[in-house]
Amino acid sequence: MRIGAHESIAGGVSQAFQRAEAHGARALQIFTKNARGWSAPALTDAETEAFRAEARRTGLPVIAHGSYLVNLAGEAPEAREKSLACVTEELTRCERLGIPLLILHPGSHPDEARGLRLIAEGLDEVHRRCPGYTARVCLEMTAGQGSALGWRFEHLEELLSRVADEARLAVCLDTCHLFAAGYDLRTPKGYAAVMDECDRRVGLHRVRAFHLNDCKKPLGCRVDRHEEPGKGAIGLTAFRCLMKDARFVDTIGVLETPFPERYGENIRLLESLCRRK
Repeated sequence: MRIGAHESIAGGVSQAFQRAEAHGARALQIFTKNARGWSAPALTDAETEAFRAEARRTGLPVIAHGSYLVNLAGEAPEAREKSLACVTEELTRCERLGIPLLILHPGSHPDEARGLRLIAEGLDEVHRRCPGYTARVCLEMTAGQGSALGWRFEHLEELLSRVADEARLAVCLDTCHLFAAGYDLRTPKGYAAVMDECDRRVGLHRVRAFHLNDCKKPLGCRVDRHEEPGKGAIGLTAFRCLMKDARFVDTIGVLETPFPERYGENIRLLESLCRRK
């Protein structure tokens, strides 16, 4: 696995590469704009070229995370259009920067069936607005907090079956979210069972990224609280299984843990698990 972390874009998106290098990362994740705002200044040609130059210099693969405000399951017309426009803008930024994946939480709705239909319709609309793009939306498994959808493999399976062009979608698995949603990764047998179910429902070939987070809360809590690997309720065995899984040797895995100043330490810990029995 190509292990890295979510890096700050303070000073411009191109600055994230130096931070990743300082942490000893082999990959990185960024926001392409403020994740807690609907709009942001347009990317300049100079910043776009600086980002692409840093990507070439370092050889580090990059993924992006979408805005936390987006809800493709929303029904209110004005809010829904804001979400559609935001995803379209962020996917366009990814296309300009050469970032292949935009990680996106599917959405929230109290009615599961209706919510999943609305998400699929929203994804189709984003695809219509972004014809010919190589950048893909990468649906992230959620913890299932509140009315969030996407916390079961069945949810992702249905979304993939409903969209007009499922080849334009990928999947991101967050270890904290999986555990909080009730998927027990804590033993080699449990890890294998979870991955087998993912393969049956979604297809492991669609899993293009991982978020490498332990969980502060117990199994099945449906609460999204990240912890550093080995310091939460999941423990290190699940991460050891993942680091040693040959199916994901070239897959990007990034930390989203509470203390960025310890990213380097945690990257080294995860890499050491590949070498331990």
